[in-house]
Amino acid sequence: MEQFFDNNDTATALEAQYNAQKIAFAPIVFQVARSMRDLGVLQALYEHKEGLDLGALQEKTSLSAYGLLTLLETSLSADIVKQTKERYFLTKTGYFLLKDPMTIANMDYNHHVNYKGLFHLDEAIQTRKPEGLKEFGSWETIYPALSSLPKKAKESWFAFDHLYSDSAFPKAIQHLLTLNPKRVLDVGGNTGKFSISLTQENPALHVSILDLPEQLALAKEQIAARGLQERISLVAGNVLDPDFAFPKGYDVLWMSQFLDCFSEEQIVEILSKAKHSMDKTATLCVMEPFWDRQRFEASAFCIINTSPYFTAMANGYSKMYHSEDFLRLVRKAGLDVVEILDHVGICQTILMLRA
Repeated sequence: MEQFFDNNDTATALEAQYNAQKIAFAPIVFQVARSMRDLGVLQALYEHKEGLDLGALQEKTSLSAYGLLTLLETSLSADIVKQTKERYFLTKTGYFLLKDPMTIANMDYNHHVNYKGLFHLDEAIQTRKPEGLKEFGSWETIYPALSSLPKKAKESWFAFDHLYSDSAFPKAIQHLLTLNPKRVLDVGGNTGKFSISLTQENPALHVSILDLPEQLALAKEQIAARGLQERISLVAGNVLDPDFAFPKGYDVLWMSQFLDCFSEEQIVEILSKAKHSMDKTATLCVMEPFWDRQRFEASAFCIINTSPYFTAMANGYSKMYHSEDFLRLVRKAGLDVVEILDHVGICQTILMLRA
């Protein structure tokens, strides 16, 4: 494992003060960067490697000189553009803001899902409730609300979620199939993408998706569209319901980016319920993006900074976990780790667990 963020507090006093100002103005820089992208300024500069002056940018974007200068000068301070004489050019940072799928998904997610809600972070920290969710409506958690979110928020939430999970699915499926399962329980199956991919890879498999009724409605549409109703079953249930018990008889239980939606106490409870449903040959596969098991510090940075979303928007009490903290919960639930598979897709780790 990499030791990320070990070189903190090495800046000079002047550098540290500048870093503090970057943080203080970060919301403004974020919105300027997004506007530069969404109003077509970054695209215009990308298409003109020779650079564009203010007049040419006005012509390409139909924006006023005042508006462009406001955006360009902040972008200059944030290394999004560079200026040579009267011409502006796209920097490498500007290129990634415009073209990098991860950056695009992260920016859309933070703008459409989190930005207004994070204003309520103080309150959420104090109450352990997703106080920012009130920006969208009256729900206790975001999960039953996903199908009802405003269009842009819903699209951005699923694009963000799927970016980090979907890239891992091919390798995860191949690894899962080495267990030779006949019946798989996809816990927290969301829109059904993993179950659909799994059944398409192995026609002999039967998969059941366990999730909240509101989420199963989304999965049902996707399953029906592919004619897989006979091979993918839907099981409605709330894993936190004290009376809920996991169905038995499955060779593999699969949880993808599911347990980070819960508190430590709830994770132990869910894992304990899963254990009670498993026989000695069954395997519980947990896929999570642990921030300390990443290839690059940029990945660790993104994962860590997803935690405030859970606090302010999702439920008020869950987070992205350090692997050692999570493994402690696994042991507390009485499960044994038989294998750890790192670097699956962009950022995932798979824990193979037995009862």
